[in-house]
Amino acid sequence: MSSTVLRQASSAARVFSRSCAFSTSAAARKDFIQELYLKELKAYKPPPPAKDAHVGAVKTYSIPPAPQPPTIPVDLASELSAYDATEPVVAGAAETSAASPETLTTGADTFLAFLEADEPREEAHH
Repeated sequence: MSSTVLRQASSAARVFSRSCAFSTSAAARKDFIQELYLKELKAYKPPPPAKDAHVGAVKTYSIPPAPQPPTIPVDLASELSAYDATEPVVAGAAETSAASPETLTTGADTFLAFLEADEPREEAHH
């Protein structure tokens, strides 16, 4: 029983000594890197800005001209009556009149016949 306790104590001591060694070296390395970074940061001096660095890169701003209000027609009543007299154009009507009815029915009938046709069966290979 005492050998088990000694074995556990020695393994705990090894783990403790390893964790202390790694933690101190990591802390020392962190301090070294931090000190080096701070030293370089303090030593950095930015280059002086160019005197006319913005020339050519920045465009001058000019205010756009004010928009003009729309003008009301003098004879508004006659223009409204002319608008009411015009016949509206339907978008689909112009397209169907351009195509011949034979083309439409033949195309639709052909398509429906294709859909209703049985698919050819593959011959069994012997």
